[in-house]
Amino acid sequence: MQRKFSARLKSKFVYGTAIVSPSPLWPDVVKQTGLDFVFLDSEHMPLDRAILAAMCHNYRALGIAPIVRIPSPDPYEASKAMDAGATGVVAPYLESVDSLRALVGAVKLRPLKGERLQKMLNNEILPAPALQAYLEKYNAGNVCIANIESAPALNRLDDILNVPGLDGVFIGPHDLSCSLGLPEQYDAPQFKEAVREIIRKCRERGLAVGVHFPNWPEYQVEYAKAGATIIIYSADLTLFARQLKNDLDYIRKNIGDSETTAGDGRTPVI
Repeated sequence: MQRKFSARLKSKFVYGTAIVSPSPLWPDVVKQTGLDFVFLDSEHMPLDRAILAAMCHNYRALGIAPIVRIPSPDPYEASKAMDAGATGVVAPYLESVDSLRALVGAVKLRPLKGERLQKMLNNEILPAPALQAYLEKYNAGNVCIANIESAPALNRLDDILNVPGLDGVFIGPHDLSCSLGLPEQYDAPQFKEAVREIIRKCRERGLAVGVHFPNWPEYQVEYAKAGATIIIYSADLTLFARQLKNDLDYIRKNIGDSETTAGDGRTPVI
């Protein structure tokens, strides 16, 4: 399954959503939607290692790739996610070449760590043929994705995207808009141009790229037409809240109940 998803990521559209619920009944329901991957967010969601591992293995068993966003761009956090059964990791708020290179090592050169790994990443030493073959087999299909979601990352975008071993980019629209001084102004020309620049530069290098919007499927269509290949839309939490509110509003209206619903309509940022 690892190799199949990795190959598809490089050549076709892939479809996914963020999953918050750890219910063991949820994977079978998600399977019916035809998703290629699920986005499990351990940065913003309270998922401990045992729960995360159970979720990863349940989705993998159904042929759905679990992609885990780790709490920080830390190679040791990446190693823990891969040990839990992730197909790949997303590193949040990644802003430097050195951080990305270390994450590539954690995802693509496992189980090496420490000084020997660092020397290999710096091209100071090469692995012996037997070790090279072992690492390629051990890590076949593992995916490394960078979250590009800040102005500093945009300023270093070419250098970041040129790091060997990077497979793709998730654009974080909420954080990116705030970093650009345009909080949640997703139609602002400067924001749209930044997103299109990331997409263009990723595709020039053959990298997969997508934008994670919690709402507005029209943005997914817009950016897919601009070159995005990862369709990562919404979250189970968001979709449940929106659909239930809409249905209850309909019921209240049609039975003559004038009581209004609570809440400000905001979507949790994931």
